[in-house]
Amino acid sequence: MKEHWIADRMRRVEASGIRRAFELAKSMKDPINLSIGLPDFDVPDMLKEAACEAIRAGRNAYTLTLGEPELRRRIEADVHARFPHEHRQVIVTAGTAGALLLSLCSTVNPGDEVIVFDPYFVMYNNLIALAGGEPVLVETYPDFRLSTERVAQAITARTKCVIVNSPGNPTGVVATAAEMKALAELCRERHLLLISDEVYRAFSYDGPCPSPATWNEHVLVVDGFSKTYGMTGWRLGYAHGPGPLIQEMAKLQQFSFVCAPSPLQHAVIDAFTVDLSGQINAYRGKRDRVVEALGGLYELSATDGAFYAFPKVPAGWPSATEFAAEAARHDLLIIPGNVFSRRDTHFRLSYAVDDRTLERGLEVLKHLAQSRSSATRPPIPHSNEVN
Repeated sequence: MKEHWIADRMRRVEASGIRRAFELAKSMKDPINLSIGLPDFDVPDMLKEAACEAIRAGRNAYTLTLGEPELRRRIEADVHARFPHEHRQVIVTAGTAGALLLSLCSTVNPGDEVIVFDPYFVMYNNLIALAGGEPVLVETYPDFRLSTERVAQAITARTKCVIVNSPGNPTGVVATAAEMKALAELCRERHLLLISDEVYRAFSYDGPCPSPATWNEHVLVVDGFSKTYGMTGWRLGYAHGPGPLIQEMAKLQQFSFVCAPSPLQHAVIDAFTVDLSGQINAYRGKRDRVVEALGGLYELSATDGAFYAFPKVPAGWPSATEFAAEAARHDLLIIPGNVFSRRDTHFRLSYAVDDRTLERGLEVLKHLAQSRSSATRPPIPHSNEVN
């Protein structure tokens, strides 16, 4: 192996800090894993059966690059009911990650700047780097609200686009209609592409999740089936936006992913008819339990959606990294904030777990919050001793 074989661009792509938690979990006997952003409910039986039937029926060849036509028609019907834009088109992609990669590589030139809100989903900066762009971080601390004024101040002659994610990963915050409207109008006025990552749209617990595409017909929306239907391994996403941009993304998909998994595209044609109210209500209850347990002990911003909370580490802890390391010593896996941010003051927990695991994790976090220094920390019960 020769070092020069590796492309220079790979020096700008970092290994995921979340994956390190996966590896740590393998070394634990009975970990309390609140680190993974995976739904803990399985794929609905109706969609499983549809997948098996599609495979048995021989629907195993490539689909069109833009996606299986019947599935695209179903997605378009849903999209046009919400956004009656004349020139909005749909492409089915290999997960939302595939849609993000296609969109950034189709729009970002080397040296272009892409505005990203901090904290951010770990993939954004790396995909921007892969496309040759430069991420420009706009802080949302302390309450993780979108500030159009901060965005305006960050815009330069090199700014190409803005990425917004609501409900947010890692914060769980849902942007308000006023925030999204202001951002959508700013991007339209400044001729910037706005990419809206709406993969957690179904998980908005206290009201609808507004999309900036409501106020700007040129917004590119990235969405998908993976989180909504508990099928992250199926790798099914989609994007909708201006026709010329979608066609460029299709051109790139033709020579990369080719198409999303064919039989699974057939399987989700009727996904929009599946009732997910039971799963959403269960997650709303888990969110409420997290807020109830931690609200008085941690600084915790509004957790309105997705299945994450992003508390600030208690006073007496020098960083979220050290706090997460202490939690791991008691079998609790959480993700320190520096994985998602320039700051290391908060940590992400996922409540997409069974109730027993969540209660065990909350018990450890409650004890950790009472710790002020290494000399005064109360004993923490071993995870196996927590009911």
